[in-house]
Amino acid sequence: MAELAYLQVARICNQKCVFCSNPANGRIISWKEAVTLIDSFSDAGAPGVILTGGEPTLFEELPRLVAYAVERGLTPRLITNGQKTSDLNYMSSLAQAGLGHMHLSVHSCRPEVQAVLASKADSLEHIQRSLKNASQLGIRVDINTVINKANAGHLSEVVRWVVEQAPHVKHFVWNNLDPLMNQASLNPEIVPRLRDFEVELHKAMSWLDGTGRTFRVERVPLCFMSEFAHRSTETRKFVKDESRRIYFLDEKGLRVQGRPSWSYGKCARCAVCKLDPICAGLYQMGVYYSPEELCPVFTDPAAVIRRVLEDR
Repeated sequence: MAELAYLQVARICNQKCVFCSNPANGRIISWKEAVTLIDSFSDAGAPGVILTGGEPTLFEELPRLVAYAVERGLTPRLITNGQKTSDLNYMSSLAQAGLGHMHLSVHSCRPEVQAVLASKADSLEHIQRSLKNASQLGIRVDINTVINKANAGHLSEVVRWVVEQAPHVKHFVWNNLDPLMNQASLNPEIVPRLRDFEVELHKAMSWLDGTGRTFRVERVPLCFMSEFAHRSTETRKFVKDESRRIYFLDEKGLRVQGRPSWSYGKCARCAVCKLDPICAGLYQMGVYYSPEELCPVFTDPAAVIRRVLEDR
């Protein structure tokens, strides 16, 4: 299958999230390098490119790059914290360049929690304006949320708040916290236990499913996904044999992530679990996340595979 391409364009930011996986290092991509990479993604048959960072809206030539991606036949998307896109004129420039899809990072619907996690007092206000702007301009918005100790107890509240603010939002993505990723490693107190978010994640998934919306969950083992195992990011990649191509603005450079990148730790209990062949396991098992929380399930894996293949 064609690889989904990710391109970091700026490793600078207007927030300082306490669990940032790609914190500021001062690098900004040159126009020449950006064009070369867009050309390579297009030549490789990528269906689209996701522009990310740091905060990609701080790349001054972002509208021009969006237009160039469209010219090369790539569908552009944007991962943003929603601070600069709260300016309607700026978001309009992206829409006019050809941006029709953005991923908005929302840590919490509680202003005080969002402020602490983003290290920016008015972060949620800007997110609200970005949601309104996207609705006005007809830009599709997906919501990205990192599960952590501070928001683990109100994940279902977050999705309801978002949909109340912006009924046009139809897709959500949760990433369980990666405790090794840069800023998170400096703030170990924000690492959740699986049990901390189990009930709230299920409530959020059930509510979204009941409203006809879709979602994906990453770094959560299938024994904590209940009837929604088919919505696991890793399981879907295993079943569909998907990979992704990412260009980092650091020493990693261009990387292709395939199945080995999506496989984590397993314990003795996993060996008797029916879903073991299509489950990624537990990320950082025995280090930050305890294998004692895992339990085997006996769901028919063929049913999960079928739902993955049938799902949107």
